[in-house]
Amino acid sequence: MRGCRHCGSTERLFSRRLGFCASCIRRHFGEVWPEIEAYHHESRRAFHLPLAPPRDPEGRECTLCFHACRIPEGGVGYCGARRVEGGRLRGGGPAGAGVSWYEDPLPTNCVADWFCPGGTGRGYPDYALKDGPERGYVNLAVFYHACNFNCLYCQNWTFKRRTFSGARASAQELARAVTPRTACICYFGGDPTPALPHALAAARLARERAARLGHRVRICWETNGAMQSRWLKPLVASSLANGGIIKIDLKAFSEEMHRALTGVSNSQTLANVAALARHLPERPQVPLLTASTLMVPGYVDLEEIHGLARFLATLNPEIPYSLLAFYPQFYLPDLPVTSREFAFRARETALAAGLRHVNLGNVHLLK
Repeated sequence: MRGCRHCGSTERLFSRRLGFCASCIRRHFGEVWPEIEAYHHESRRAFHLPLAPPRDPEGRECTLCFHACRIPEGGVGYCGARRVEGGRLRGGGPAGAGVSWYEDPLPTNCVADWFCPGGTGRGYPDYALKDGPERGYVNLAVFYHACNFNCLYCQNWTFKRRTFSGARASAQELARAVTPRTACICYFGGDPTPALPHALAAARLARERAARLGHRVRICWETNGAMQSRWLKPLVASSLANGGIIKIDLKAFSEEMHRALTGVSNSQTLANVAALARHLPERPQVPLLTASTLMVPGYVDLEEIHGLARFLATLNPEIPYSLLAFYPQFYLPDLPVTSREFAFRARETALAAGLRHVNLGNVHLLK
């Protein structure tokens, strides 16, 4: 049996596609990174995406995410959604973004469903439409077809086929999808960060439309949280007053593991989570911030989960945290589904680290 390409171990669970075990990634990152980076490049070439954030000294700087791409004329940013044409940055603005949407009946399989107004009625009558699950209403699920990460295990990877050629819609068109049955809007993907101006404009227009229809709508976000810090204020403003929730997907705690799995750093995400956590006391009925982590077998192990949970608990032990079962996808197809035994150990680890509210999600996938 072929073992880890660095230490040779066959005892530790790891992806033979990726080639290295978690221990070697964390402790010998400089030695293993070139081969891991090459695997990321392979996954991006398949979709004609830039291998690295462009750094053209004469390019236009994108100010949406932490990459701060400097995009040359005719080029695209790391996400694939932002481009420069005629000397101007285009894509992801109110006039048009690569986006699709559908109505998802409430309660739904949302990462915050276990405590949010739509799933539980929490915050009724200020933030929920019913004193209990909002059956009869829908979540307008808004999917952006671009991302500024490169997760090798992406659970929604097929969006990459539409980053360049998918449908485009204006913020106004998206807002018109709101009906009297729309209780909430959730932006996800991909990630909404490469289209933040579009999403924020649509959120404003959607709230205005809902008011004309005689009701209100919550605005929620599901994101990797790596936008530039200047965007946190409008993000909070879009959700705080209406009961919406900002859901940050924490991929891994150690910088090394995060880069191995996603191709990029987690420094901006962790800094933004710390900034968002300061808003929790402003709306105690319904937590503004929640976090989630996909339990990738062999990589997002108890060491990573303890680090993430301890980080969150230090900020505020009341932050709701969801641990999600993994299903093999994309460029890590040779890993197993998360085991039931590991999932329950992970939850105990997160509680022991100081968090008070830890949920297991996607339990139907556990083996």
